[in-house]
This record gives sequence, structure tokens and C-alpha cells, in this order.
Amino acid sequence: MTENSTIATARLGDTGPETGVQGLGCMGMSFAYGPSDAKESRATLERALELGVTLYDTADAYGAGENERFLSPFFNAHRDEVVIATKFALSIPPDDPTRRIIRNDAPYVRQAVEASLKRLDVDVIDLYYMHRRDVNVPIEETVAVMAELVREGKVKHLGLSEVTAAELRAAHAVHPIAAVQSEWSLFSRDIEAQVVPAARELGVALVPYSPLGRGFLAGSFGSADKDLTADDFRRAQPRFTGENAAANAALLAPIREIADSHGASLGQIALAWVQQQATVHALPVVPIPGTRKPARVEENTAATRIVLTQEELGRLEPIAERVAGDRYADMTFTSAGRE
Repeated sequence: MTENSTIATARLGDTGPETGVQGLGCMGMSFAYGPSDAKESRATLERALELGVTLYDTADAYGAGENERFLSPFFNAHRDEVVIATKFALSIPPDDPTRRIIRNDAPYVRQAVEASLKRLDVDVIDLYYMHRRDVNVPIEETVAVMAELVREGKVKHLGLSEVTAAELRAAHAVHPIAAVQSEWSLFSRDIEAQVVPAARELGVALVPYSPLGRGFLAGSFGSADKDLTADDFRRAQPRFTGENAAANAALLAPIREIADSHGASLGQIALAWVQQQATVHALPVVPIPGTRKPARVEENTAATRIVLTQEELGRLEPIAERVAGDRYADMTFTSAGRE
């Protein structure tokens, strides 16, 4: 490994840990995107670490805890080198494993953290996120319980996912928030209106998930019926179905042109755009593209060294407003659904 193949680092906000400037979303290794190869996924984790990726993102809801269990041996083998991020809030009813119930109440938070610590087989979680917001529980109450976990040594830093600017401010007033995780990509830019300015003001990092539009921006998708297995959750996402998919595929043209001029892939340009938002908006931005292939990690991390010109950024600017379909079938549990 040459020195310049390792990615740069960034601090997750004013209070958070230092990590590689790009993280790794691990959900697909055991959940949501169809069959996976465990051996290849383990090789992906190791290759990512070699390249300077140190933030590894999971959640208790990914495969009903299976994702945390799968990652545990890797985390324990490299405990001092990795930043473990996991989440709570999506409770799975025992009688219906396909459902998710959002819970932010104190007893559930405590139950969830103990279960995650056990599955991960660690003494402390580096970054603990509230995965989704239960609007029936004041966010101040939830963060107060999360702050108790910090004082008890079970959690080091706090994060929130899919919160509004007002919710972020209310939470941060109770305990410093290191990072906000939300969808952010050339296809999804709603957080730029209010959440990003609030994060900048408060010294909070942005951790964009789905920075490749769940694969769409990498050009790896054509038709949900033809390209996705029956158990792939994207088959139910509005942007991947019917006329929406065809319309969105046409939006890739300027990305492809810019990719050709850089000798890069579509995905690399889409990722470079997200990485560059750190400069555009003057705050830490650490995207967590998900993959199960070592070669894809190499491609993704190489995108951190691509710098787009102002002219290229201008050509990419109109894409988001032309996207057909919402990012979820039900947007009520996203920050955009509550702003």
C-alpha cells in the first residue's frame, strides 16, 4: 500500500472522533440488498481499513441484529483502529419481523444499547445514533437518556439520523451531538435548506448515507424487475420503479460526461460531489457508501481525491430538482417530511 492510497481524515464535528473522510455503510452485508457473500464482505471490511476507512456504520435493525453480529469479529480484531457507529429506534415486533415501530422512550433506549453492546461484543459504542424520530417523545427526553449512556461509559459520542434543524438544535442543547446522518446525494438535497446550516452553526458533522442514490448514481441500475432480486427493498422505492426509473436514468448524462473527462466512474463523480460539500458548506462531511466488494471500496475511496471544478459543479446543480419520485414511499419519518 502506498502512502497516497490512504484517504485523508476528518473530525466528526467539534466533539466527535477523528475518522477517515469516507466511512463504510455495512447494512448490505446482511440486509436489504439481496444475497451477500460473507467471505467477500469480510475481505471488504479489511480492505477498507487498509485504505484508511475507520468509520463503520451499522444498526440494530439491520437484519434484526444480524449485521452487528456479523461485524463483531472484525471490530474486535481491530478495536483500537475503528470507530463503531450503530443505531437504535426501529423496534421489530416479534409477531411480524417485516414491520418497524419507531421507539425513542427511555426504557427502550436502555434495552437497545445493552442488546447492541452484547451483539457487537464490545464495552463501549463509539457513536450511537437515534435512527428515527418518534414525534410522540420529546427529543430532549431521548437525548437526556443517551447522555446518561455517555456518563455511564457505554457510549462515547451521540448522533441523530433524519432530524430537522429544530430537532437538532433542541437535542444539542441537552448534550453535544457529534454527527447527523441523513440521505445526501446528487439525487437527494433537501437537507441543504435547513439541516446543513444548523449543523454548521452548532459544529456538527454530516454523515450522508446513500451518497450513490442506492446505486442509481453509479449507473448500476436499469430496471427494478430485471436488475433487483425479489428481496431487494429498492423494488418498493418510488425512484426505482416504472417511468420514474427511466426518467432518473436520463439524469445521469452530465455525470457520465464529467466522469469521462476525469477518467473516472459515474459513482466516483457522484461521491466526489458529496465529499466536496464539506468545502461548499464549510462543515465536516463523511459519507458512508455501502458496498460488499473490495474493488468497490478501492473505487469509492479514490473518489476522495477527485476535485470538481466550479463549472462541473454547476452542470450537476440541476439534477436533484429533476428527480422523479420521493426517496421513500413514506416520507413522514424523514427530516424532509417534518421540515
